[in-house]
Amino acid sequence: MNIILWIIFGAIVGWLASIIMGSGHGIVWDIILGIIGALLGGFIMNALGSQGVTGFNLYSFIVAIVGAMIIIWIGRIFHRNTA
Repeated sequence: MNIILWIIFGAIVGWLASIIMGSGHGIVWDIILGIIGALLGGFIMNALGSQGVTGFNLYSFIVAIVGAMIIIWIGRIFHRNTA
């Protein structure tokens, strides 16, 4: 995917993950969260022997949302331990 599609994909995925997890921090954070979530979700799926993010499709959205939700969860653990 080119950079514009990654930004759109990341914004949608990050926004959905932040709604599901209840942690809205703004559009820039949502884009970053979505892109990193897609990378993490793809890495996890590849490690499990399945395909990672394959493009702009439903399967990739699910993989990326799960990855973004994991990142939010890890962030909460670190935030809780530092506060």
